Order: sequence, then structure tokens, then C-alpha cells
Amino acid sequence: MTIKNDVLNRYLFDDMHVRGELVQLKQTYQDIMNLHDYSPAVSQLLGELVAATCLLTATLKFEGEIAVQLQGDGPIGYLAVNGNHKQEMRGIVRMSEETEATTLKGLIGKGNMVITIRPDQGEPYQGVVALEKDTLADCLAHYFEVSEQIPTKIWLFSDNDKQQAAGSLVQLLPDGDDKDKQQLDFEHLCQITNTIKSDEIFNLEAETLLYRLYHQETVQLFDPQPVCYQCSCSEEKCLTAIAQIEPSELKSIIKEQGKVSMTCDYCMTTYDFDELKLQPFLSETKH
Repeated sequence: MTIKNDVLNRYLFDDMHVRGELVQLKQTYQDIMNLHDYSPAVSQLLGELVAATCLLTATLKFEGEIAVQLQGDGPIGYLAVNGNHKQEMRGIVRMSEETEATTLKGLIGKGNMVITIRPDQGEPYQGVVALEKDTLADCLAHYFEVSEQIPTKIWLFSDNDKQQAAGSLVQLLPDGDDKDKQQLDFEHLCQITNTIKSDEIFNLEAETLLYRLYHQETVQLFDPQPVCYQCSCSEEKCLTAIAQIEPSELKSIIKEQGKVSMTCDYCMTTYDFDELKLQPFLSETKH
């Protein structure tokens, strides 16, 4: 049987004021990792962050983009995943040094998680939380606790050998009157979800896995949403960046190299611009 990977499922638990999400990634994981030569531990952490970003994006109630960044003083100086409401994902890791570390703290060191949300309509906003927990999933739960004040539990799975990543989210919907019952329902569903095993989330269809977990609950499952790798770089964005460079510096680069080249760190696509293309940016009065 062929498993439907690269899909995100949303669902509600009837009469419980709790929502859930399940994402299973294979091709998306491979498309991101195959562009770079990351170690297994680094790939695993990036895979977790891709799955996490899918889950976070699905919590947004508007069209827009989200960027989740981990930055610290460890061997990984910077790790980021960008996604949008279409579940188009891309990711990158910048290493400051090679390492054999495998834990979050060993890879990132002392650092922060920065979550930036940019709605297509409206002002962007940003949340920052210290990476004080042992796992990325626990750090994300802490983010919801301090930034959103919404009880949320997240489970993340990433396997570099299987070239897969996955994740699940359970979140309380604070819209009922009986707060004590809501909290008990939330904790009950968290205990059930905590029994997910990696081989189940990697190898079972979403419907099968959800039935296995929640067969005693009434679950309202919505249409699945496909997830894919998609880089958002473009010639236009490169020109916007080039516009910030002083004309004298641009002229110097063109004289030395015959062109200005920019390479996207995410997808490794190189954009070349010759003097004719850059003419609007070469005037000393362009500003």
C-alpha cells in the first residue's frame, strides 16, 4: 500500500473544544535535504523544524507567511524554515563549525527561537522564546504558553535514514464555559497522542493512525492539505537587495567580475545580472 505522504490533516474533537493536526512528510523532506550536505543529526533537527513549521502554519487563520528560526552560540549558528498558508516549505542551516553533537542544546547551544508571522494583509509580528527545553517540541509548547497563552502540545519525528519527518499537534480551544473539563479533555488527548510511535506516523495512513489513536473519541476530519518544497527566491527579490548596494560598489563588482551574482542559500539557484540589467542601480542619484 502506498502511504500518502506530504499532507497535513486538521481535525476537531467533537464536544471537547480541542483541535488536532497531523503532518507526514517524505518528498518535501528529501527535496530540502538533497540540496545540501548536512550531517544526520543536523538533518534530523531541520526535519523536525520543517514538520513543526507545517503545524504552526496550519494554526494561522489568515493567508500569509511564517518564518521559524533557531539561533544560538553552538555549532549551528542559524537554522530556519519558511512556510506559507499553501504549505510551501523551504529550510536552511548555517554551521559555524562541524560537530558530532546530536541534542538540541549540543547543536544550538544557548539561544532563542524567533517566530515571525507576516500576514498578506496587516502588520507582521514576532515572538521570541529562549531555547531552554531539551527538545524542539517542548520549546514550541513553551512558545505557545508564553506568547499565545494557549495550551498546546507538539510531537515531532525526523529520521534521516528513512528520509522522512512528521509531527502532531493538540491544542485547546478556549471557547467553552467549563474550563476544568476543557483542561481534563486536553490532558486526556495529550496522553493518548503521546503513545504515537515513529514507525506508526511514518508508515500508516493518516486516517488509520487517527482511528488507532482516537477510536473512542468523535473526530471531525477536514480535507487534507498537500505540503511541498518551494523556494520563494526570485530575480525581483535579488534586485530589491541589489538596490541597497551603493552604486560605486556595484560598479567595482562589475568591473572586477563582469556581472553581479547572487546565490540563494536555500535552493542554491544563482542569479546573474550584467551591467545593462543593473543600469537603473548604477546612477549616483538613485537614492
